Amino acid sequence: MSDETTAHAEHILSVVQGTKPGSSPEASIARSWIRCVNNYGLDAVHSHQTQVLEQIRLREHQQRLDDFLDIARIEMNGLYQQIAGSGFAVILTDGDGVIVNWICDANLSGPFKQVGLWPGAIWDEENEGTNGIGTALIEQRALTVHRDEHFLSRHTQLTCSAAPIFDPRNQLLAVLDISSVSSQDSRQSQFHTLALAALSARMIEHGFFLRVFRQQWILRFHHQPEFIGGSNEGLLAFDDGGYILAANQSAADQLRQPRHQMVGQRIDLLFAIALETLLGHASVQPRTLWPITDKTGHRFFTLLYGTERRPLKSRPRLVTEETEPLLPPTKTLESLAGRDPLMAYNVDCVRKVMNKRVNILLTGETGTGKEAFTKAIHDASARANKPFVAVNCASIPETLIESELFGYKYGAFTGARQEGRRGKILQAHGGTLFLDEIGDMPPALQTRLLRVLEEKEVLPLGSDTPVPVDVFLISATHRNLRENIAAGTFREDLYYRLNGLELRLPALRERGDRLLLIRGLLAAESDGVAVCITEEALMALDAYSWPGNIRQLRNVLRTAVALCDEQCVRLENLPAEISGLTPHDPMRSTLRYGATTPTSTLTLTPTTSCLAQAERDALLRQLEHHGWNITNTAAHLGFSRNTLYRKMRKHGIQPREYPTP
Repeated sequence: MSDETTAHAEHILSVVQGTKPGSSPEASIARSWIRCVNNYGLDAVHSHQTQVLEQIRLREHQQRLDDFLDIARIEMNGLYQQIAGSGFAVILTDGDGVIVNWICDANLSGPFKQVGLWPGAIWDEENEGTNGIGTALIEQRALTVHRDEHFLSRHTQLTCSAAPIFDPRNQLLAVLDISSVSSQDSRQSQFHTLALAALSARMIEHGFFLRVFRQQWILRFHHQPEFIGGSNEGLLAFDDGGYILAANQSAADQLRQPRHQMVGQRIDLLFAIALETLLGHASVQPRTLWPITDKTGHRFFTLLYGTERRPLKSRPRLVTEETEPLLPPTKTLESLAGRDPLMAYNVDCVRKVMNKRVNILLTGETGTGKEAFTKAIHDASARANKPFVAVNCASIPETLIESELFGYKYGAFTGARQEGRRGKILQAHGGTLFLDEIGDMPPALQTRLLRVLEEKEVLPLGSDTPVPVDVFLISATHRNLRENIAAGTFREDLYYRLNGLELRLPALRERGDRLLLIRGLLAAESDGVAVCITEEALMALDAYSWPGNIRQLRNVLRTAVALCDEQCVRLENLPAEISGLTPHDPMRSTLRYGATTPTSTLTLTPTTSCLAQAERDALLRQLEHHGWNITNTAAHLGFSRNTLYRKMRKHGIQPREYPTP
């Protein structure tokens, strides 16, 4: 027995007996050592070889996870591509600790098999002592077991970072593990590897939830619309009666309720919306985000997946529709600015500074088009033929953002590629770097970014040699950075470095060219097909408040184009919250089921009266904006003068004389 083996066993015994206070490892490791001695009766020095199931029994374990393995393999392959060549393997076990799938470099399969890390091997704590897989199964959280933290002395060369995977009903299903048989790195260097394992485990959970409940209703939601579709979105599955079948952890966190308490509740007891109205938003492939609130008033952006309820194809042609086709706009600075005074001012400022090494900071609500505006700035600048690199600082885990931005040298941390990696900043060299949601950047990285801006060079992780870099930096945030500075969460000196020129993008409800913007985006979402839009639909869109801004508008228009007949968007193609129509509204029923009554003879219900008032208010707003100049107002709205006069008569609006200066 070697001195190292003896010292390892004595250290474990001292922790279990509590004879050396202050020398204990991390709490989860200490608990595991105590279980190994007191519960399993394991010997740290003398132990049996790893148990491996026969192929027929291994297939039984794999078949129990048939659908799950289809989802997991995809994510495992993606994870392996990130760590290939680093000496690590990606391992998946079931809830019993049996390895059901693994991926490793071909030249390392021998060493991994030699230590027992291969399909069919059982790696629970009772058999293998403290280890990433078995201890994660017991602790039910992501953790790392590094070298001599393993209980058995024959495993002290291993390093394992593992994350549990739960099924949609929050039952432990599997463990995803990243292991090395001979890592020489420090324990601290495993943080990046553990973050990768935990992130991939969450993505597998997310995909499996959607697979399990693909025949049920699934509500996908988040406070921030950009997180819809990602692994951080909330998921609620419910049946035809509205009773919740399952919820993921993000749903529980956002709604502030335990998962087990939500299961069995009716979904309309969680949200301030009738079940029938909720189901009216369902689609097999929904693309329109729509906001709802929970019972406490918190707003969420949502998509509802389920049986698609499309209206019948036969629809009447409305006598009031506009028939001129819309052509897709170009995405230049001028086209994005439209005819809004604030946007025109922004474009004028941008053109003066974009080639003069002045950093730009864009502010404004989420969804106002900051990334599209940034790309247009890049395309208009002298760097147009150079790289454009966009980074969303809020969507990258805090443990990964440093390597994403600054890159790394091989050996910088466990899992680093042999060839290293150029970070986003170096990828943008010579071109434009767009840092979206800069207000969510962790404080430690703010310091590193400030150094890059001051010294114009990047020091990759694990390297001693800085690399010169030249980028045109544009940052964006929906947060109030001055408030963040006062709260101590954002560096004041970095703010002034970023803020060479600060520009605010207006919310959609603030824009004076909203109708022009609606028409342009409708054309852009029509995939090159000429479409028209009825006046009623256009006015309803103009009157809506658009909490999700341009992003929400694009989603609404994309869905409207998909639903419309005869390449013309009508009122009933819009969501109920915008159109004012309900599933049982006489107007909606008439339009869907083929009655030939012209619009002018439809009886006005309270809902359609509200729409008429909204249209009248929108017309007055535009007339006031254009100083009651009929020609300019009609051109701005995309109407003929006769159409505008007719609508003014319809709403009792009397023409005024054009005011003199």
